[in-house]
Amino acid sequence: MNASRSSGANPAMALELKDLRKSFGKTEIIRGINLAVPPGERVGIIGPNGAGKSTLFNLISGRFEPSSGEVLLNGQRIDGKKPFEINRMGLSRSFQITNIFPKLSVFENLRCGVLWSLGYKYTFFKFLANLDDANDRADELMEMIKLDKKRDVLAINLTYAEQRALEIGITIAGGANVILLDEPTAGMSRSETSRFINLIKQVTEGKTLLTVEHDMGVVFGLADKIAVVVYGEVIAYDTPDKVRADQRVQEAYLGSSVADQQAGEH
Repeated sequence: MNASRSSGANPAMALELKDLRKSFGKTEIIRGINLAVPPGERVGIIGPNGAGKSTLFNLISGRFEPSSGEVLLNGQRIDGKKPFEINRMGLSRSFQITNIFPKLSVFENLRCGVLWSLGYKYTFFKFLANLDDANDRADELMEMIKLDKKRDVLAINLTYAEQRALEIGITIAGGANVILLDEPTAGMSRSETSRFINLIKQVTEGKTLLTVEHDMGVVFGLADKIAVVVYGEVIAYDTPDKVRADQRVQEAYLGSSVADQQAGEH
């Protein structure tokens, strides 16, 4: 199923999904999704619960293997590869549940992310003091995610928003050009969410970003394009304004909120 190069690949695209399908038993969850994301574009993926958004992320990041179809990263097929192989090829993912080392400091967490991306194993940790490049990169990331003043604080003692910021730092530690963020602002207050959107914009500048998010304010404030997934299919893929105005989207997903908003205007 996995080839080093697809005959129909478009190397101009950072990420490309071609007739992607996934079934569990007789139940088809992803039903022929096609999506082409150019480098540097930020894409928000929205849809009702059970639409297949998480399954789609699992297919892209290698946690699931497609039943059919292709996933291409910078023109190279990655479907069928293991998550760590995909990560080494330039794609990194954060998860809905915070994925950090709670008993390591902020600096140590970031350095783990850097070292792992460089191919070091945990047996090398006794040589950490001599890995200047990794240490410098960890310091750089710490400043980017605004946690440089918490350098030696254990991750478990950070606020929830700080833990999420740390996870973003770990996600981008390896220098991946394509970043997947799964519900990055889940559980945050409105003020935390606003600050976090700005942080995501800063740390992913120049990178290709796909994010699954339920908060419409986050999606419409962050994304250049929005893909609406309903019952395992993309029913719309366009700019936020055009997606918001799409009748099918209003009926399938935004209907109640749009109706409520319109009712409140009268």
